[in-house]
Amino acid sequence: MALQQTVEQTVVATVKGLGYDLVEIERSAGGLLRVTIDLPWKAPNSEAVAAGLPDAAVTVEDCEKVTRQLQFALEVDGAEYKRLEVSSPGIDRPLRNEQDFERFAGEVIDLTLKAPMGAAAAGQVSPTRKKFRGTLERVEGAAGADGSDSVRGWQIVWSEEPKTKPGQKVSKKREPAPLQALGFRLDELRDARLAPIVDFKGRKTKTAKAATGNGQD
Repeated sequence: MALQQTVEQTVVATVKGLGYDLVEIERSAGGLLRVTIDLPWKAPNSEAVAAGLPDAAVTVEDCEKVTRQLQFALEVDGAEYKRLEVSSPGIDRPLRNEQDFERFAGEVIDLTLKAPMGAAAAGQVSPTRKKFRGTLERVEGAAGADGSDSVRGWQIVWSEEPKTKPGQKVSKKREPAPLQALGFRLDELRDARLAPIVDFKGRKTKTAKAATGNGQD
């Protein structure tokens, strides 16, 4: 079995065995093995939504627990690495599966299609465009980016509002740019992530970085 496959299988089994969700595994130059974890997510009930309760977040203690167990498991399997880093998702958290999209519906995301929109492009959207940023929404009966039908799918909604320069005055009479929408299926995506938008006035984010645990083999 290839070394990379051994490492990935060990990480997946260990993280899930401890009751966490595995978000991402990265191997960087210099032997760094970076593992991103999250707490299992369940759709909030109506009372939690009404109260505006935030999602539970990964803590430093969670990262330390996973780090210790991973160090032991990787050593047993003979996996080579120089440094192990376990952390919670950042503000550009990847969206990997249907549950991730359900969880972050209503958030602004960046997505990249596997193929350009082609003939399915409409309005002012270029048919060669593959990257988009917009608000994620669940839709019924949405068409995919390639124009095919989908019983239940997703879309992002955005406007091509021109950016204003600092100090620039915007006329109140100016018409806002029209909203545009792109429907898609998950199998049409090359990559999808939460848009790394930082509001220094205090944006409430669901994926703020919690902690990092480091370890040596």
